[in-house]
Amino acid sequence: MTVAVKKQQVNFNKLQKRLRRSVGQAIQDFNMIEDGDRVMVCLSGGKDSFVMLDILRKLQARAPVRFELIAVNLDQKQPGFPEHVLPEYLQGIGVPFHIIEQDTYSVVKRVVPEGKTTCGLCSRLRRGTLYTFAKEHGMTRIALGHHRDDILETLFLNLFHGGKLKAMPPKLLSDDGRHVVIRPLAYCRERDLAAYAEARQFPIIPCNLCGSQPNLQRQAIKAMLRQWEKQFPGRIENLFVALRNVTPSHLADTGLFDFAGLGARNGGRVPEWLPGGGDGAAEEWNEEENEALLVDGSAKSRVKEVRLPLPTLRRV
Repeated sequence: MTVAVKKQQVNFNKLQKRLRRSVGQAIQDFNMIEDGDRVMVCLSGGKDSFVMLDILRKLQARAPVRFELIAVNLDQKQPGFPEHVLPEYLQGIGVPFHIIEQDTYSVVKRVVPEGKTTCGLCSRLRRGTLYTFAKEHGMTRIALGHHRDDILETLFLNLFHGGKLKAMPPKLLSDDGRHVVIRPLAYCRERDLAAYAEARQFPIIPCNLCGSQPNLQRQAIKAMLRQWEKQFPGRIENLFVALRNVTPSHLADTGLFDFAGLGARNGGRVPEWLPGGGDGAAEEWNEEENEALLVDGSAKSRVKEVRLPLPTLRRV
C-alpha cells in the first residue's frame, strides 16, 4: 500500500467515524429511533439518501435496540430515469425495499407554468404518496435525508421570504398526527456527505426536475452561506449551534414568552385603550412543502386539487 493510498484510507476512516458519530448523536438527542421501530428510509437516488441508508445500516448492526430499515423509492416517471439502478443496488446489499410507481412528473409539468419552480407541487405529491404508503405498511418512522446545510438554508428562506424564525426540525410529527418524520443527517455537513458518497461510489441518480432548477431562491441562499463560510470560517457552525441555543426572552414573540406579565402590576392584561397590532404577518415559508420562490420574488403557483391515479408497487 502506497503512502498516498494509506493516507486516503485514514482520511476516509475519520470521515466515516465523524458521520456515524453525528448521526448517532442526532438519533440520541431527538429520540429518533426506538426499539421495534419500522424505519422507512426514503431513497431518492441522491447522495444524501444513499449516505443516510449506509450509515443507518452500520448503526443498526451495533445498536442495543432492534429496528427494521426498509428502503422506499418513489419512481415519479421522469424521462430517462434509470429504473434498474436502485433495485440492483438494494438487492446487492440485501436491504428490503419497495419501489412505488406514481407518475407525478407529468402532473407537475402539466400544472406548473413554464418557467415556474416545480418544488412546491412536486414535494406535496411526493409527501402524500409516501405518507399513504407508510400508513398502509405499518411504518413507524419516515427517515428523510436532509442535512445541516438544508436546515440552515430553510432558516434563511423563512427569515428572508416568510418573516419567520423557522427552520427544518430534526424530528417532526405530521399535521394529521399519524407519521413521525426524522432527519438523521441533521448534524452532518453537506461536504462530508458528498465526500463520503464519492468514496463509497454510490450509483448516484441526478435529479433534473427539482433541485437542479437555476431559479430557486434556495440556490441563492446556498451561495450566500458558501461565501460566508469562505470569508468567515466557522460561521455556519455557529449558526447551527444557535438553532440549538434559543433564548425566547431575548426575542419578541409574545407567544413564546410572557412579556406582558413581566414586571406588570395589572396582572399582565393589555390595556384596552391601546390600538391593536396589525395582523398582516408575512406568509411563512413552509418547509414541509419545501416550496421555492422565483429569484424575482414572484409568488408560488397554487394548485387547489390534483387528482392522481393509484400508485403501483413494482418491487417488494
